[in-house]
Amino acid sequence: MRKKQTNRDIFPKTFLFFEIYAIINVCRRDVRNGKKRNSNAYWRLIFSMFTTKDAALLMSSFSVYKGILHRTVPNAFYRLLCAYDAPPVEFARAWGEFFALLCDRGYSGNLSRCLSETALFDENAFSKAAAAGKADQLAAPVKKAVKRDIEIIQQIGSLTPEHLLDGYRRLDELGCVAETLPQWEAGAPIDELTGDAEACMEKMAAYYRGHGCGMYARYRAFIWRDGGIEPVVYPDPIRLKSLKGYEAARKTVIDNTLALLNGLSANNCLLYGDRGTGKSSTVKAILNEYAPQGLRMVEMPKDQLCDFPKLVERIAALPLRFIIFIDDLSFTQQDDTYAALKAVLEGGLAAQPENALIYATSNRRHLVRECFSDRDGDEIHRGDTIQESLSLSDRFGLSVNFSVPDKTRYLDIVHALAEERGLEVSGSQLDTGAEQWALARGGRSPRCAKQYIAMVESRLKQGLPL
Repeated sequence: MRKKQTNRDIFPKTFLFFEIYAIINVCRRDVRNGKKRNSNAYWRLIFSMFTTKDAALLMSSFSVYKGILHRTVPNAFYRLLCAYDAPPVEFARAWGEFFALLCDRGYSGNLSRCLSETALFDENAFSKAAAAGKADQLAAPVKKAVKRDIEIIQQIGSLTPEHLLDGYRRLDELGCVAETLPQWEAGAPIDELTGDAEACMEKMAAYYRGHGCGMYARYRAFIWRDGGIEPVVYPDPIRLKSLKGYEAARKTVIDNTLALLNGLSANNCLLYGDRGTGKSSTVKAILNEYAPQGLRMVEMPKDQLCDFPKLVERIAALPLRFIIFIDDLSFTQQDDTYAALKAVLEGGLAAQPENALIYATSNRRHLVRECFSDRDGDEIHRGDTIQESLSLSDRFGLSVNFSVPDKTRYLDIVHALAEERGLEVSGSQLDTGAEQWALARGGRSPRCAKQYIAMVESRLKQGLPL
């Protein structure tokens, strides 16, 4: 039997006009009566009159923020919206896949925040211009499109499971399954996307100016791999407060980094010294400490130093400050990357960008392995060759030494670590155990102290004797 058509079916645009007009009257009445509703309440009123098809059309019409449709959760949600007229099996599958991804990202209780955060980290014409401080130079049509996309993100984020089920055209065919489908909560968007579109656009622009855009806003650590910059999803979380000893050496590196962040003159830095003294940890802890101030780090493997000009092209125009990190740097006489690094530090056509410094760590002060046999032979200008080998380290404007601690400094580090972890062990017992631990491992170092304290903590928690 054919379903009887209603006036809404025959004149959908006319009814939509009057329904939106009714919403506007509700807003006006609220203003007159001094009643305040949050923006989500109005979106719920509006979406109660929109269909799931309308929502899918809105998402498909993203322009400036089109990139969010390529992100996992928004794409799954878009596929679910597009299934408004699909067979029940396809609709249920799309529902389950979307909800699984939402749970996997930890947003089952806040869809709106998930979608708005994705938009915040999108790289597009607006975010790139705003990151460079040029958002006000964008053409009026671009700004208008940005505000429209923001409104769509706010609207889509307020959709509830009830909205989607009401808009599904084959709801009757779902039967009792509809009542058992997992439910998410709409929640609220991030602060930058709360409010009217004009205010949100200004807040988004301010965020991009301070944090960059795209992956540079989402991540702080990166690695150069296969000719491109890739984010490090789980960087070492070490903090400066966890590093004990070497305060003077560490302060020198910190002051140099702060000069970079403040737009002042700063030097490339070589952290050299004995193994296990905290050279690499210092660099990583500085990143974690100052990332909120716009510091980012790109680790560059030594064997890819020839790609330095490509890296410069990627980061030179960004509003952030970068440390290009080269870990465990050393060379042999025949190493081809030796000349490449010298050109990078000074003398190459590809200038080092003003927003970046090179921080390298090495166990060698002069970086190049040298033998007594290198000083022999029949070379006429043997002195020039030796100076060539030693000249690389001189191109680092700042060289900071991390040498092995003596017994007193070593034990001070041990006691500081024990106190930080709240370990209740007598001082003499700690001293004896720490010395024996260092002796078994060939010498004292902060790394050795950290390993010893980790062992002590583990045995204490297991109730085992030290």
